[in-house]
Amino acid sequence: GLSSCRANRSSVRGYFLAGRSMSWWPIGSSLMSSNVGSGLFIGLAGTGAAGGIAVGGFEWNATWVLLALGWIFVPVYISAGVVTMPEYLAKRFGGQRIRLCMSVLSLVLYILTKISTDIFSGALFIQVSLGWDLYLSTGILLAITAVYTVAGGLTAVMYTDALQTVVMVAGAFALMFIAFAEVGWYEGLLSRYPSAVPNVTVANTTCHWTRSDAFHLLRDPISGDIPWPGLLFGLTVLSTWVWCTDQVIVQRTLSAKSLSHAKGGCILGGYLKVLPMFFIVMPGMISRALFPNEVGCVDPAVCQSVCGTAVGCSNIAYPKLVVELMPMGLRGLMLAVMLAALMSSLTSIFNSSSTLFTLDLYNRARPRATEKELMVVGRLFILAMVCVSLAWIPVIQKASSGRLFDYIQSVTSCLAPPITAVFMMAIFWPRVNEQGAFWGLLTGLIVGAVRMVLEFIYTVPSCGHEDLRPPLIAKVHYLYFALILLVLTCLVITAVSLATLPIPEAHVRMQLTFARVGNASICVCMQHTRPGLLMPLWICEFNLNRCELTFNSLSISCTLAMCFLLLGHLTFFATTFKKKLQNNIIKAIYVSTGKTLCKCSGMHDEALQSITSK
Repeated sequence: GLSSCRANRSSVRGYFLAGRSMSWWPIGSSLMSSNVGSGLFIGLAGTGAAGGIAVGGFEWNATWVLLALGWIFVPVYISAGVVTMPEYLAKRFGGQRIRLCMSVLSLVLYILTKISTDIFSGALFIQVSLGWDLYLSTGILLAITAVYTVAGGLTAVMYTDALQTVVMVAGAFALMFIAFAEVGWYEGLLSRYPSAVPNVTVANTTCHWTRSDAFHLLRDPISGDIPWPGLLFGLTVLSTWVWCTDQVIVQRTLSAKSLSHAKGGCILGGYLKVLPMFFIVMPGMISRALFPNEVGCVDPAVCQSVCGTAVGCSNIAYPKLVVELMPMGLRGLMLAVMLAALMSSLTSIFNSSSTLFTLDLYNRARPRATEKELMVVGRLFILAMVCVSLAWIPVIQKASSGRLFDYIQSVTSCLAPPITAVFMMAIFWPRVNEQGAFWGLLTGLIVGAVRMVLEFIYTVPSCGHEDLRPPLIAKVHYLYFALILLVLTCLVITAVSLATLPIPEAHVRMQLTFARVGNASICVCMQHTRPGLLMPLWICEFNLNRCELTFNSLSISCTLAMCFLLLGHLTFFATTFKKKLQNNIIKAIYVSTGKTLCKCSGMHDEALQSITSK
């Protein structure tokens, strides 16, 4: 990070977009490391320890959303010539109030779901593994992080992210192999995890047992802790905000030297997001299997003594594994991994937050500010974010409610769907105007804020305590709520837009909607190919300003990699649904006809009994 401080920091675009000179590999690595911070290590492993592999679907869902980023959203952003996401909305609708609202909302989301959780999880890891003072260690980490973020801008952040991704993946895989060897590999995990029950339990309850569907990725839509419709559809709403409209992520792709490099970075990021299931989620389950009394505690008094919270200690699953299994030298490596994850995520957030504040808020208040003044203000704002982050640590300690990942996702499901709705309709429907987007966003945020406040007031009860939460919180899963909130926001946007005057044509130019960018690109493709031969739009590397079309090895490689990635997902889900359908048919026929099915299907009685019991 310090070695790259000398590059691309003499101008605003150089500081905030790395001079638009980044190749595909640092972009993809930065996409991975910016998202997989220490909060994800602690949160994913903790939720995996408590509920099984279904939480890994959150990571796999990101792969096809990243493809949408590279093939749908980024071409629009690049053609519009924007640096920040609120800036795109201002250009698209021609108003400033929605840009101002989006900038403030993004900064609030960063504090609630990114900075606070990363700091808390990093401090928790250091506290468990080294026994350091919480605030002293966190202050030192934040100071080091702020130094190279302030000094070098996005160039320093992205090259440091690329190096930290290598360290992160290598260390996590080392722990994964050690943990699997300790538990007896996958067969041992299958046999030991279901029986990972703590010695001290709460009478007349079942919360000490592991879930019967712990090894199922797609779970019951009603009783499942992560229902499969929510995982496939509701989660896509949240993922679209994270990967396609969030300044932290999109800023990396906007720094690409060309559209092909932006697509290549998205492809690399998509493949890297397949890995956390194996080096974060499953090690968390192994930690529960090896240390059920600590990681799987349910008695409030025991949990309070183990981790300082009465609702559960699943958050310590990953650091507990590091402390107990890894030798001294490798323990230091894993400490470096966690610190790298923490600093990588924080640098990305600090840089993007300063970009939003400087270009969308400060520059609006002082439109005549020089580039030097804007860069100084951006650096000072990073230091201010450090101070706010330190002050937020006590809040996140009390608000984590036992599962850090659930806290992150529940808050996101209350605030992110309206943003997703505004961007999707702005890009795909030219008729949307500023009034519709603004009032739709405001309506969605009010409804989401009501649920979020209720979640802070009515927390998840400890084992053995009555659930007094209102039905809106207890009965409606946060992934379902995200889907409902998206639909509500879209309906308000549509109604208000149709009831008011259309947006001026000057603001719905070729560069600002996907349909117009796509049509222009197809025209360019047709001009540069033989008559009657229309090349697929997503293979083209086009430049609308110079009306050029080129085909290079990188653009074609990106297309092939995208096809393989999508094919893998389609094959997996097709196989999963086929097995579920077969099991349901077998169970139905077995219930109605007894053992007749054994003769026609070739299955044994034991297999049928196993299926029907499950």
